[in-house]
Amino acid sequence: MKIGLTYTGSEPKHSNYAKWIEGSDAIEVVTLSAALNNLEEVTSCEGIVLSGGVDVSPEYYSGDTTYANAPDVFNKQRDDFEAAVFHMTQELRLPVLGICRGMQLINCLYGGTLIQDLGAKNEVHRVANGLDKVHGITITAGTILHEALGSVHCAVNSAHHQAIGRIGSSLRITASSPDGVAEAMERVQAAGAPFLLCVQWHPERMYHFGLENTPASRGIRKKFLDTIKTI
Repeated sequence: MKIGLTYTGSEPKHSNYAKWIEGSDAIEVVTLSAALNNLEEVTSCEGIVLSGGVDVSPEYYSGDTTYANAPDVFNKQRDDFEAAVFHMTQELRLPVLGICRGMQLINCLYGGTLIQDLGAKNEVHRVANGLDKVHGITITAGTILHEALGSVHCAVNSAHHQAIGRIGSSLRITASSPDGVAEAMERVQAAGAPFLLCVQWHPERMYHFGLENTPASRGIRKKFLDTIKTI
């Protein structure tokens, strides 16, 4: 099995994703990036993971260019490349897993917007002193995420200061934190459409908290890979 993984912008973080996807299975992970200019590699992949990283460029959702906790530099080249990756996955009907920034970019590609900074809610969600936060979420029953996790409640890690604002066309929020921040996103109508699951947390590095075998990490991976195997 070959899985495409967009480059997160950091070798250690990218390694977390690759190791998580590979697991103990015979899975080949293909790095996709604007720097490599290897969009054509998508056609050889059986599924795609859109990774986390720097904030999506505000022009993707008609946002302000200055806001609290904004990066010094956006990566429009990455945005454009990953948008092209996603559009290609839809043409090829490939399963897609969006993580953190990946979820936010996909929402923008469907006409949605982002909350540019969570303000006081950063105390719950944003990285502090290099460490993820941990909080609970509530999951909508009967969704892909519910199937993957087997519960309507679980604990997840958190490392973001932005979140979904207006939801994009044909998408819906399928999990939320207690303070109302969107934690997962799927299609309104999943039947007959390519697999799409997006989560705001980071399942690839839940091992930092000893949570790598929990459904919020292992269950997400299994659902994604099992879907690919059935196609």
